[in-house]
Amino acid sequence: MQSADERAEEVAGAVATAADDASVRHRLAFWLALSLGAVTLLDVVLFVGGGWMDEPAVQAWRTVCLAITVQAMPFLLLGTALSGAINAFVPARVFSRVLPKRPMLAVPVAGVAGVVLPGCECASVPVANSLIGRGVTPAAAFAFLLSAPAVNPVVLTATAIAFPGSPAMVLARLLASLATATVMGWLWLFLGRSEWLRPVVRHTGHRPGHSRWTEFRIGFQHDFLHAGGFLVLGAMAAATFNVTVPRGVLDTFSGSPWLSVLFLAALAILLAVCSEADAFVAASLTGFSPLARLAFMVVGPMVDLKLIALQAGTFGRAFAVRFSSATTVVAVLSSVLIGGVLL
Repeated sequence: MQSADERAEEVAGAVATAADDASVRHRLAFWLALSLGAVTLLDVVLFVGGGWMDEPAVQAWRTVCLAITVQAMPFLLLGTALSGAINAFVPARVFSRVLPKRPMLAVPVAGVAGVVLPGCECASVPVANSLIGRGVTPAAAFAFLLSAPAVNPVVLTATAIAFPGSPAMVLARLLASLATATVMGWLWLFLGRSEWLRPVVRHTGHRPGHSRWTEFRIGFQHDFLHAGGFLVLGAMAAATFNVTVPRGVLDTFSGSPWLSVLFLAALAILLAVCSEADAFVAASLTGFSPLARLAFMVVGPMVDLKLIALQAGTFGRAFAVRFSSATTVVAVLSSVLIGGVLL
């Protein structure tokens, strides 16, 4: 026979689960209504605008925006599914056993652990958020967030294929990315403030009396619906840059060694190319030095428009602005110092 307290706990758990389900359904209904409204508005614009929507520039914008979104969506699904699985199935004590007790040591260990997630930057944001919710120090979670898209085997293999006969480029990308992730983790450890970081409010970990699969589903739906909208906003901004900036601008900066590094770093932020494909884009920029192309590949997976949008939606705008700015500076310096030695 169950005691009154046990029955009350079960009832409370059922009520909380129902509330979570209702919250997710409301969010899903909101996004569906927003999507329907956007489609309706687009239909009106197409009807009224007529030939304007058939202009090559508009068609190019739609193609680039769709390409970025479709390219990133599978990895966003992977990241949100992994985040939900960590939240529901992985006990919090696992992280305390895997990571060193001292945060100073946990940061580089978390950076190296980025090799286990073969995805792009879209997958790392929800995973980092889930890790923080499970008790991992934010400094280590952010080191993982930055390193995972840049040092995983898929990205390094793509870099080796894009730069055949140049193992130094692969090694330089690996070391510069790990250095950036570690330094940024340490910077957050010593200079970061809790008021800058506002994670999304959600339950963390398995709660007694709740179904783990239900918790996984709720966490997955919450993260995916929340991050998907910011991914689309970032893709739209990147597509706008692709269409509006003339290609001749590239030639203006390629002649100066320092300006070329800064320009390709900025270009990586604006183009928002997925980390699995950015090596091939860098290899195609033959007018630029190897050092500038290295900066493009190191900065891109850590700071780009869609990633900034995802970070702002997940951790807050105050965090995204500060963290992205500092990461850009550290990534460029790491690329110059390590690339200057190896390339």
